[in-house]
Amino acid sequence: MSRYAAFVLFLALGIELHLSHGTEVSVTGKDGKLCLYANLMVNFSVSYEVTGNTNETAEIELPSGVKSDGSTCDIASSELMLSFGEGHSWSMKFTVNEKTTYQVDSITFSYNLSDSTYFPNSLSNGTMNVTMKPHIANVGMDTCYSCKSKDMIQSDSVNQTLWNVLIQAFVSNGSKSENVTTCSADLPVTTVVPTTPTTTTTAAPNSTTIAPHNTTTPPTTIPTTTPTPTLPPPVTGKYSIKSDENSTACLLASFGLRIGFKQGDKYQEMNLDPNPNVTGVSGSCGVNSSELLLTSNTMTVMLTFANDTKKFRLHALNITGKTSSGVVFSEANSNLSLWEAAVGSSYMCNKEQNYTITNLLSIYTYNLQVQPFGVKKGVFSTAHECSLDDTSILIPIIVGAALAGLILIVVIAYVIGRRKTYVGYQTL
Repeated sequence: MSRYAAFVLFLALGIELHLSHGTEVSVTGKDGKLCLYANLMVNFSVSYEVTGNTNETAEIELPSGVKSDGSTCDIASSELMLSFGEGHSWSMKFTVNEKTTYQVDSITFSYNLSDSTYFPNSLSNGTMNVTMKPHIANVGMDTCYSCKSKDMIQSDSVNQTLWNVLIQAFVSNGSKSENVTTCSADLPVTTVVPTTPTTTTTAAPNSTTIAPHNTTTPPTTIPTTTPTPTLPPPVTGKYSIKSDENSTACLLASFGLRIGFKQGDKYQEMNLDPNPNVTGVSGSCGVNSSELLLTSNTMTVMLTFANDTKKFRLHALNITGKTSSGVVFSEANSNLSLWEAAVGSSYMCNKEQNYTITNLLSIYTYNLQVQPFGVKKGVFSTAHECSLDDTSILIPIIVGAALAGLILIVVIAYVIGRRKTYVGYQTL
């Protein structure tokens, strides 16, 4: 009996060990030295069509026994290419930014639907390719990117989940660095505790608050006391995303951005610096979803736009930042309905707008214009203007006010005239 129990325990441990293994790869350059290192775990969830006009979902785990023959290392760009199974591959493309940081430009997953091990009863026998944009940027040169938290990257037919990631591209001196650039999800969030008591309530700068439509996030109650703004208006940045190097822009955005966040009893504000030497721009364009990722030394802003074939909107916003004192904060809302306009047009609002994203986070936009879908010839299409910019609605208001004033004057004159007439006919 004890032997059976030991055997069952061994099987359980074996299964646990199998589920917890990672994929570790060391790529060497032409000189035989290490140039790219990766140790990570990846799971794939793939939807494919089967007989009966229905879909099945294949769950695939990146195995430890992969081949890295197609991987390449260069001074400004590198690629990690991992092949496994019957015609499946997974790759990461890295590029250097200003010789000080590097990023992952894209992740491509290729899967062979003729492999009945993973895709039984598949109607298609072809090889499918899915390219996605991960949130891995501003990794310091000669450091490893580390992220133990799970990061799900979604597309129409494939969801990828990465975790326990440790990667270093552009390895120097042939040895993996001990220095680490940690992802924002792994950084602890520290609450700022005020050092001295105060009776003054600090609040956001005075501006018109436009609450997101159809959002479940309750609006933040902003105190009535308004401090004098200490920051200048943010500089307007112009951003664009291309589907590939040879194509025109598929996503356009132009705006100045200020964020306001609350930590404990302390309210702080930060401007996004659009200088390309400070803020990196990346993202992706899809049929139903597009993303714009802005990454600077002080904050990371991820904007996700949704498309329902008729209109687009800002669907989700994720902001992670670090204060001058080193305190890290992270807030997100994935149920927004902002900047809505018809697909094929752009949304524009030049006036300052204030949006409450969560109870702790607000954003302020200036000179805003975005078009995440249907961009033609790399320029903005006809803009749907916000109500603050649309002066056409002021004309009926002005005319109506003038007519109301005129009617009031006529009524008053009539009443006065009636009183005078009545007095003139009094009997003596």
